[in-house]
Amino acid sequence: MNSTSASRRRRLRGPGAACLALSCSVVLGAAAPAHAFSGENHEKITRAALGAAGWHPNSLTAMANGSSGAIVANDHGQYFDIGKLHCDNADYLDPRYDGHYPRTRGQADAEIIDCIDSSVHNFKRAVAAADRLVDANGHVVAAQTSMSPACTWNDQPGRAKCEVLEDLGRGWHQIEDFYAHSNWADRAGPGAIGVKNPPGLGRTDLPAFFSISRYSSMSKADWIKDATGHIPHDLATGCYPDRDHSGTASNCAGRVTHDGVLNKDTKDSPRSVIDHNFDRAYDLAVKDIARQWRNFEDELQRKYPNNGRAKAMICAITHDHPDKTCS
Repeated sequence: MNSTSASRRRRLRGPGAACLALSCSVVLGAAAPAHAFSGENHEKITRAALGAAGWHPNSLTAMANGSSGAIVANDHGQYFDIGKLHCDNADYLDPRYDGHYPRTRGQADAEIIDCIDSSVHNFKRAVAAADRLVDANGHVVAAQTSMSPACTWNDQPGRAKCEVLEDLGRGWHQIEDFYAHSNWADRAGPGAIGVKNPPGLGRTDLPAFFSISRYSSMSKADWIKDATGHIPHDLATGCYPDRDHSGTASNCAGRVTHDGVLNKDTKDSPRSVIDHNFDRAYDLAVKDIARQWRNFEDELQRKYPNNGRAKAMICAITHDHPDKTCS
């Protein structure tokens, strides 16, 4: 990984002409450098997954905008340098490939678990916040679902819809990043396998360890045991000099790195151009966000079964004027 931040991280690219009135007003502050998928690609992934699920334009833009949407909130401010919010630092290379490796499989697993835990945490928060979208009789609460003024993704209490969108966006961001950061879907380049060319798993399925909805109802010890059992031996995400599971900045010397090795931030990164690796990562990220949204809908139905409340909640999240269009 290059030692200078300018070369390590690309700038977010805004949506240009696609920017809608609401998206331009969502407050996050100045654009920050991208971490893994560029902001443009986070936007495309999220729009592809949720647009097909019937989200209305302004609600979708509030979630998916590549410079100021909830999906990129983890790329701003203090969250940018927290590795678990980007599924970083789960690097590992079996000694059979390149001799001694400075990290164990157990250490790599701990970083994956930390990443999953951050998504589980935000999923639970989103489910709890959804309770305020509608009243006890299943009627949408206008004051809690209004999108004016625009939501501010500051991790503080606010209108229920803003909280739900923020918690979902913060929980999904690292799932999208996982595919850009890891060797789950990709393939190695030609030549010997090693620190500069780690193995690719070439998987086309969605990881069982991202069962965020199911894990949210399990004890932490139980879901960690389940998730760990689904982590492949050769799975790795790149080392990045942000804060790892221990809370300290990662020292990436001698390790499989994010920059220049595993990342598929954009279509032209070294790993992206090998055997359509960017497309492999992108396509699975779209499928996983679609899965996460379906599972969230199902969890609302399970949690709030009375008086049509769950159906009204889902409508309130996805519709632009739910007080008028959701009954």
